[in-house]
Amino acid sequence: MIGFGAGEPDFPTPQHIVDAAIEAAQDPSTHRYSATGGLPELRAALAEAFTGTTGLDIEPAQVLVTNGGKQAVFQTFATLLDPGDEVLLPAPYWTTYPEAIRQAGAVEVPVLAGVDQGYIPTVDQLEAARTERTRVLVLCSPSNPTGAVLTPEQITEIGRWALDHGLWVVTDEIYQSLTYDGMPFTSVLKAVPELAETTVLLGGVAKSFAMTGWRVGWMVGPADVIKAASNLQSHLTSHVNNIAQRAALAALSGPTEPVEKMREAFDRRRRLIVEKLSAVPGFTVPTPTGAFYVFPDVSGALGREIRGRKVTTSTELATVILEEAEVAAVPGEAFGAPGHLRFSYALADDDITEGIDRVAALLAE
Repeated sequence: MIGFGAGEPDFPTPQHIVDAAIEAAQDPSTHRYSATGGLPELRAALAEAFTGTTGLDIEPAQVLVTNGGKQAVFQTFATLLDPGDEVLLPAPYWTTYPEAIRQAGAVEVPVLAGVDQGYIPTVDQLEAARTERTRVLVLCSPSNPTGAVLTPEQITEIGRWALDHGLWVVTDEIYQSLTYDGMPFTSVLKAVPELAETTVLLGGVAKSFAMTGWRVGWMVGPADVIKAASNLQSHLTSHVNNIAQRAALAALSGPTEPVEKMREAFDRRRRLIVEKLSAVPGFTVPTPTGAFYVFPDVSGALGREIRGRKVTTSTELATVILEEAEVAAVPGEAFGAPGHLRFSYALADDDITEGIDRVAALLAE
């Protein structure tokens, strides 16, 4: 079985980060409760990092350290939304967003942008979906599941539209270090600094530093929003594990070479998987410029029989590929985009070649 489904790097956490955790485990000060919002030195490091990426003066009081990115997502929506509020959710989207929106009693409003748009919605599409109940716009660039990255011009246009209509912007920037082909990462606050009082940035160490299991994420936003979310977190989970926080501090302040080596490996694998998938009958494959996913439109492979089984949806296609070729991919239905499959290329080059060759052989029959 070759799995393209996991959204996590296949590399071990860099050694200097592990060493920092070992040292922290031996330090009695980490054995005690600490502040709900995060270790002061970690919040200060994050404030400094986001001051650099946004060009704004970010203070530690504007940072909340969370138990992974998902807690940051949940707490942000719980803090900003009231029952009945609507959230504009560009699709394809990460599967957790609509669930967290619903848990807050609000309603997600998907805005689908297909392969012909590079999976990036237009302002006209967003405006057509906006109502008097619209409260929040969600952005994710680089994107999970598509790997699409908003250009500086696109992020500026969308950000100014949100500003003009008084919307909150929730921007998930967890893949910000993983861009390719010279595509720059642009924070919405760098593009439209006037959004500073109505924007929450989400992120974490999971993807860029190969630390998915360490469970350290964050929210960055206006101090009153962060205080409210911290009050919520104090009753949910208290603070994040102190050892993991010290490891995250080492990730942020340590050498960048391990991160760059991982990015270079992802870039090589990206080019390989796009080349291989482009040869699969019925697949239309845009080239992603960020994250570590490729999201082909597979509608050309639907409506046919494969080994005696009629395949009409991407879910059915993923099932046939799993059972007949022993290759796992995630169907687009999970991301609000039927007719697509998501393939992660966070796996070895040989596995990419073997896995996609199996898919190509199956669909060529």
